Amino acid sequence: MTAGRLLRAHDRPATPWRNGGGVTREVAAGPADAGLEDFVWRVSLADVAAGGPFSSFPGVDRIITVVDGPGMELTVDGVPHTVDALYEPFAFPGDADTDCRLLGGPLVDFNVMTRRTAATARVRVTREGFSVAPQGGAVTLVIALAGTATVAESGATLDRFDAVLFSGPGSGTVHVTGVTAAVTITPTGG
Repeated sequence: MTAGRLLRAHDRPATPWRNGGGVTREVAAGPADAGLEDFVWRVSLADVAAGGPFSSFPGVDRIITVVDGPGMELTVDGVPHTVDALYEPFAFPGDADTDCRLLGGPLVDFNVMTRRTAATARVRVTREGFSVAPQGGAVTLVIALAGTATVAESGATLDRFDAVLFSGPGSGTVHVTGVTAAVTITPTGG
């Protein structure tokens, strides 16, 4: 059994976007020292203050989830998608021409990005306890989106936007009082 690596929200610096439309806070990335050009996977939270075009990430798949605020309309390669339900993941290609229009004000979204040739991601939003047991090189990141979660093995409590990263052999149990997202990232070997 392993308790996972705790990733506290207050330890994440805010990085302004190049277009001035918001800030991002990286939760975790792989490899650990990777930047925006060479990550295999990246998980972050973004404070979106204004609409506008998304940055292009060639060869990357994205999953975005609104966690606070009224939502947005994303136009992905000319097709509009209303993304306004809290905690409902929306997947799209990171290299698609994507534009965002806010639906009533600022929001916070949860972003998962994977390099298409190297990994895939699955985001499961839950309001119930669950067990985590990554296998075959996979990692699982659990983040508290609302309320709290407790990691049974360590007794650590995750407050809003705190996370725990499980990797390698072993498992963990998470008790949820609120809403969490469990992100499983699996290498594709490509």
